[in-house]
Order: sequence, then C-alpha cells, then structure tokens
Amino acid sequence: MSSEPTQEGEVVEHRTLIVAGTGISGLTAAIYAARSNNDPLVFEGDEPGGQLTLTTEVDNYPGFPEGISGPELVNNMKEQAKRFGAEVDHGIVVDVDDSERPFRVTMKNGDVYTADAVIAASGASARTLGVPGEDELMGYGLSTCATCDGAFFRDEKIVVVGGGDAACEEAVFLTKFASTVYMVHRRDEFRAEDYWIERVMEKVDAGDIEVKWNTELTEIHGSPEAGVDHVTLVENDAGYPTDKLDDPDTREYDFDAGAVFYAIGHTPNTSYLEDTGVRMDPEGYLKTKGGDGGGQTETDVPGIFGAGDVVDFHYQQAITAGGMGCKAAIDADDYLENLEREESHSEAGEPMAPESDD
Repeated sequence: MSSEPTQEGEVVEHRTLIVAGTGISGLTAAIYAARSNNDPLVFEGDEPGGQLTLTTEVDNYPGFPEGISGPELVNNMKEQAKRFGAEVDHGIVVDVDDSERPFRVTMKNGDVYTADAVIAASGASARTLGVPGEDELMGYGLSTCATCDGAFFRDEKIVVVGGGDAACEEAVFLTKFASTVYMVHRRDEFRAEDYWIERVMEKVDAGDIEVKWNTELTEIHGSPEAGVDHVTLVENDAGYPTDKLDDPDTREYDFDAGAVFYAIGHTPNTSYLEDTGVRMDPEGYLKTKGGDGGGQTETDVPGIFGAGDVVDFHYQQAITAGGMGCKAAIDADDYLENLEREESHSEAGEPMAPESDD
C-alpha cells in the first residue's frame, strides 16, 4: 500500500481491490476478497449497511432460527470482514475513471484512490414519498419490501402504495398475511403487465384486495413503539389528487391501517459509473455478462464487477445479494490472478501461455 500527495491536496492510495458499498453484497464480497488476500478497501457510501438497516427484524436469512435485526446482521458481517483483513472506511465514491489502469476512484471529499479492480455493490435506494411520519416509522410498520416484512403483519389492514408491476406483485403476496390489502394508486388504471393486473383483479373478486383509485397517501400516523395506526389519504376522481389539493372535489380522510408498503420503485446507486464503459439499462442497473438481473458479475469493463441490487432488480433479497457478493469476489480474484500473471510474463519478456479450456 502506498500514498502520495497530488495536486490540490488530494491523496492517492493504491489498493488491490475497492468495494463500493457495505450492504450484504458488499460485505460478503469483502469477506471473500479478504480471505483471498486481495486487501479490500470497503467504502460505506451514504447509506451504510444498505436497506437492511431499515429492517427491525430479519426472519428469512438462513442460520438465524429466532431471527436477527437488520443492523445486527450487517454489523456481524462487517466484523467478520475486518477479522479477515478487510478495511472498512467512511466515504462516498463519486467517480471511477476506467480510461487508465489502475482505475482512479474519486471520493466525495476529493480524495483519489487507485485500484486494480472495483466491485460496485452500492445497492439501490427505495423511492419514497417524503410525507410526514415516513422517517419516524420506516422499519416500524412502514416497509419497502413485502417479502422481507409481510409476515410481521398478519391479520392487519395493509396499505400498498403504487400501481406498477412491483406494487401488484407485492399486493398479491401480502394477501397471504393481511386481513385486507388496500392498493393506493394515484391514477384510474394500473401501469403493470396484464399478468399482474389479472392476478390483482382475481384477488379483488375474492375480497382480498381493494383498490383505491385516484388516491394518494399524504401522511402516516403512529409511533416506533406502537407501529402504524392509520394513514391520511386524498382522493380526486380526475387522478393525481396531490396536484389538486385546492380543488373542492378533492377529498381528504383518515384510513385505519396496521402497515404500509411502498412499491414505487428503486433507484440504483450507480451514477459514479456513468462515464465508464460499463453498460446500464435505462433505469441505471448494471448489465453484466451473466445477463440482466443476475448471473455472472463481470461488466463490459474488465476489472469492474457488479453485485447485489445494482444488478439484481428482480429478487432484491439479502440472501441473493450475499450470493452475488460472493461471486463478485471470486470473479475479481480470477481477474486479479490473470492480471498478475500477465504482468509477470510482461516483465520477464515471455509470451502468455494460452489458458486451457479444460
């Protein structure tokens, strides 16, 4: 490891591997990379621990029959990574320059690092509404993951906000637990695929789902101790009621609910890779050589790998993120070993032997 001052007081430190993100995928990658002696430097980003830190209880991560809190699981993994030699540091990656090798990684505070390989495991941030009660009750009756938290709200009235594929899928899933699922959608028709619309309407006919068309949620009421008690809704037959609050036809009312699930999409935290050769889909999710939504972790830029929710827009579970973090570290290790072999042969003036297909 070396460091030297650069222009404008920047400090460059070279590392074999930099991991962006300390969610489940990033920390799993750090554990595997450290055990492979790849000296990982792991940056926490602006959401240390990822979305799991917003979950009070995790009941579906294997190995914890009594469940474990999200923050505790993340902290355990962080300590495990440190035990094997990973270094975890505060910092937000704002740019990766792939025009030269090693990569130049620029931080928000102006520091610059170089790295032989980079694992992007910076996750995806769930979109929220910014309404009163949201910050206070996130993780205490308000959730962005039905698969993670739905089972905690058996026989409750559950409100699902959204009208796309994710909202329809989550609403259908939550009927396993809720007394009734109420879908709150600001328009008078869904944006989802026909398959999911049909599934929702089947549940509507069965009395398991009720759709509140042309309706928006404007406030969540409750406390961390007691959870969600009720919500405030606004409704206008023309749709988009929050744009028409002064309209006499807009109605505001309180509605009893025991839980609220946001299903209005995620934003992948990948802006720092926009100027690289890494391919992304229109939403900003990384495209890897394994195909959309999973598979191998290699991107189109040799030496840059993607893991977790920056790639996986479908499953977005802790266990699948961990699996991708493992694969990214293994893929990065293979890349680094080949890089070392190439450099060794180049220094010796020897041609590289072709790799066997066996």
